[in-house]
Amino acid sequence: MLTSSRARYVRALARWSSRLALQARRRWAAFGTLWRRSLQLRVVVSTLALSSAVVFVLGMVLQTEITERLLASKEEAAIVQTESSARIVQRELVAVNPDADNLVNRLTSALNRLSTPSSEQPAEASAGAFEPVLADGRAVRSGTTPPHVGPFGNVPAGLRQMVENGEFAVQYTTVERAGAERSPVLAVGIQVRSAGRPLQMYLLFPLDAEERTVRLVQNTLVVVGLVLLFLLAAIANLVTRQVVRPVRQAAEVAERFADGQLDERMPVVGEDDVARLAEAFNEMAASIQRQINQLEEFGQLQRQFTSDVSHELRTPLTTVRMAADVLHASREQFPQGLARSTELLVDELDRFEALLADLLEISRLDAGVADLAAEVADIRGVVRRVAESLRPIANKAGVTLELLLPDEELDVEFDPRRVERILRNLLANAIDHGDGKPVEVWVAGNADAVAVAVRDYGVGLRPGEEELVFNRFWRADPSRNRRTGGTGLGLSISLEDARLHGGWLEAWGEPGAGACFRLTLPRRQGQPLEASPLPLPTPPRYAGATQAHHPRDDAHRSRTVSPVSSVVSDPGRETE
Repeated sequence: MLTSSRARYVRALARWSSRLALQARRRWAAFGTLWRRSLQLRVVVSTLALSSAVVFVLGMVLQTEITERLLASKEEAAIVQTESSARIVQRELVAVNPDADNLVNRLTSALNRLSTPSSEQPAEASAGAFEPVLADGRAVRSGTTPPHVGPFGNVPAGLRQMVENGEFAVQYTTVERAGAERSPVLAVGIQVRSAGRPLQMYLLFPLDAEERTVRLVQNTLVVVGLVLLFLLAAIANLVTRQVVRPVRQAAEVAERFADGQLDERMPVVGEDDVARLAEAFNEMAASIQRQINQLEEFGQLQRQFTSDVSHELRTPLTTVRMAADVLHASREQFPQGLARSTELLVDELDRFEALLADLLEISRLDAGVADLAAEVADIRGVVRRVAESLRPIANKAGVTLELLLPDEELDVEFDPRRVERILRNLLANAIDHGDGKPVEVWVAGNADAVAVAVRDYGVGLRPGEEELVFNRFWRADPSRNRRTGGTGLGLSISLEDARLHGGWLEAWGEPGAGACFRLTLPRRQGQPLEASPLPLPTPPRYAGATQAHHPRDDAHRSRTVSPVSSVVSDPGRETE
């Protein structure tokens, strides 16, 4: 029973210790965060620490100086008092017989004479109260306890030795008082001659008053030091606040300015450095506002120009299309060279129409007027439909499309037209750059997001090109023959479509190892994305492909994601 109670007590103590340690770590972490973020706190604490060191050193110097001066004054007065008392004792003992048996009585009489106030003592002999001690110097030399009067045992042995040698000696010591307490005293010793008999006189001056004075000085210095530190901390806080407050205001104004409130300005008060900073900040903000407005106007004009040109080109393009169709329908009646020219004319008109459509879409996306016709559907159907539409091109290029789809439905709220356009662009690019090797399409999902990854094993991308592929009209290899007749705007439009859904479109590639594009969409519109269900790049399945290492993911992909094997099951795979 006792062992069980002890075990419960130990467990409770351990839980209490762990909670206390956790609270201490949290408070230390909170203080560390506040220390890193608050300039005012760092300045005040630093000022307080430096001031504490200065006050401590100054207090020690003052205490030492006051103590030394106090003891020096006491010592000077004690020496004068001792010399005066020695003359009095010498007159009292001038006729003492060296062999007289009443030596102790004469010493007692001389001691009483010292204890009686006398007008012979000089005015500067103000050492205060003292305890006189008279002893026979001859007996001291013989090694026995000499005849003496007064507290001879309180005299230090070292002081006796110096006095025996004829020196005028001074020594600080402590003596026992009532209650077993020890008190500091100043002991002064001198030799007194009397009829050939060497006598020793000691005066013990208590230092209780000086000790109280030093203690009072210490307490005063401590109180004054604490008050001074408090005042210095308050002054540092006030001064730092005057400097930090405009900086904080500038930071708040800059944050609102960065959020799009371009009319935000700092208040200008006075003509000091802070006012000059506010004026410079306001001038910078006004200049940035003017440039942003100019850029917005220029961008709006550019978008309007692109839209107008695209619309205006549709009318002549329709006429040219009709004439080209007539020529193309009669191409069998033309000579071989003219028939070939007719076919090329129709092909280029197709590309021209696609380019106009993409330019119109880009202008709508840039203007922010693109709408999202979202609906809930199974994204696997879109993937199958896109793969089926591109099968003839893939067969012509000798490329096999492998669809790796999960068994369960992946209902997503998305715009089927835009997602289908994204996947068509990704698959068309993979076919064009796959060098006849298989192209894999991976689909996976979790409770928050779905992902579609298109992986090829062709020429790949050089370092840095994974960001350039989304630029408008950028091509990795301008001399490369394309099978799908791209306009150079497909990936740019796909990226904007992904952003319109609140999703990500990311690329990875290595020379000779192929490329991988991953589209990640939230399951419901407005739901923030935290991670993708598929890694980037997806694991290679093509046996002839070079095993590529996984590059560093960006901030969105730094979180842990589920492996592909956990979201794609073998029975659900489809191979096109």
